[in-house]
Amino acid sequence: MTVLAVNGSPRKGGNTAFAIETIANVLKESDIKTDIVNIGKLAVRGCVGCKTCAKIGKCVFDDEVNEIADRMAKADGIIIGSPVYYAGINGTLKSFLDRAFYSRSAVFRLKPCAAVVAARRAGVTSALTNINLYFELAEMLVVPSAYWSGVFGTVEGDAESDLEGVQLMKQLGKNMAYIMKLVENSALPIPEKDERVRFNYIRN
Repeated sequence: MTVLAVNGSPRKGGNTAFAIETIANVLKESDIKTDIVNIGKLAVRGCVGCKTCAKIGKCVFDDEVNEIADRMAKADGIIIGSPVYYAGINGTLKSFLDRAFYSRSAVFRLKPCAAVVAARRAGVTSALTNINLYFELAEMLVVPSAYWSGVFGTVEGDAESDLEGVQLMKQLGKNMAYIMKLVENSALPIPEKDERVRFNYIRN
């Protein structure tokens, strides 16, 4: 089995990377491979709401987003990691997730997933919520840890001293391996997806 981890941080060796790698090391113990993709320095343009993806099955802007979204679709599990910027995820990751999930969320359905963030001091829960909202709308299986899955640090290496954060990443790895194996070994059919009913705020 394989997990595709998307690191939104522009710092490849930063605290977000450390959090992802800590999870990856635990997954490796369960014979689960983690491929890490760093997108923090990519020039990712935002979604323009053209809805062309609904017709062609991918984003109309044919760049790294489509390539990585394809890899996410093929993976058995997904991890999304981000530094905390202004109590939320960073802009590059936001643009990436908007386009990847708007164009491909149907193929992510019931796939195990996890969000991790790195913060200097605050904003962990709101940044995690940013990511988890994408997961929930795509009907994915959100993997929990023993607490909110964030690590703390200002400069590279700080997160290694956040012993609780390290423990949370390790527990997240254990939980993810367990849920992935449950999915792999389940004989249950996937639940039917009902046609979506959209509420209309404007009534005649």
